[in-house]
Amino acid sequence: MRGRPGRGRAITGAVLLLLLFLLAFGGPLVSPWGWDDIDFTAFLSPPTAQHWFGTTQSGRDVFALTLRGMQKSLIIGLSVAVLSTGLAAVVGTVAGYLGGWADRALMWGVDLLLVLPSFLVVAVLSPALGGSWQALVALLAAFLWMVTARMVRGMTVSLREREWVLAARFLGVGACRTIVRHVLPHLASLLLVDAAVNVSVAILAESGLSYFGFGVRPPDTSLGTVIAESRGSATVFPWLFGFAAGLLVLIVLAVNLLADGLRDVLDPQLSPVSAAPEPSASGPPGPSGRPDAADGTRAGAGRPAVEGSAG
Repeated sequence: MRGRPGRGRAITGAVLLLLLFLLAFGGPLVSPWGWDDIDFTAFLSPPTAQHWFGTTQSGRDVFALTLRGMQKSLIIGLSVAVLSTGLAAVVGTVAGYLGGWADRALMWGVDLLLVLPSFLVVAVLSPALGGSWQALVALLAAFLWMVTARMVRGMTVSLREREWVLAARFLGVGACRTIVRHVLPHLASLLLVDAAVNVSVAILAESGLSYFGFGVRPPDTSLGTVIAESRGSATVFPWLFGFAAGLLVLIVLAVNLLADGLRDVLDPQLSPVSAAPEPSASGPPGPSGRPDAADGTRAGAGRPAVEGSAG
């Protein structure tokens, strides 16, 4: 990454995301309250030394409750990103490498899923599957891979005609091994950036579904449910909403910075920042020691002092 464009954004996003993970999983260890503890002496209490970010209307500590929701949102986002990107890699490479009827069948399935209203389908199926976060991960992953699969398929069609892939096929190497060893490594940058983007997309989708009651269900919690519980009272009791909303914004910002930086760092068409400067338009020095002109002729050789002058 040294000297590559986007290096600063990638490092900033990675550090910020690491700090958020440490806060989510290390913060409850120093909190005096558990996320499911109830303080019957403090209902809708503002931030105090006992409750760092106040309490909810049911007496639960906002700090501990929000960190619990942050843990769940991060786990859901990472799980959805891994599943959706992995599925896109498998479908896209198989369709692009095999071609023929396999390509047509797989791409027909992709086109079918692309026209379905994903939000409505997830909202309808999530309660029917019990409302567990594992079912929500499966549903979100099922609707986040189609566009990436089409991109992977197009790149695989180009890669299968390269010399090293043709050589492997002529030597009798199987399709699975050829895809894993000679195709997927050239798609690693695309898949890595796609996985990073899918983390923020999945977290925002889960938060929106949980806000409307179609995501994570009580007694469990996520950032979406924490924000949903504060609706109607956020202007009067801002501590119920501000902490969870701020963490959600920071997570999405960190992931987007990381994805944007990785896209530039892993792009082979972008030259490093420390590349040598371009040669001047005057060209290399001629035999007389003076630089050649841009069109290849030496300056002052056979030219009049003023072009077009009479006499």
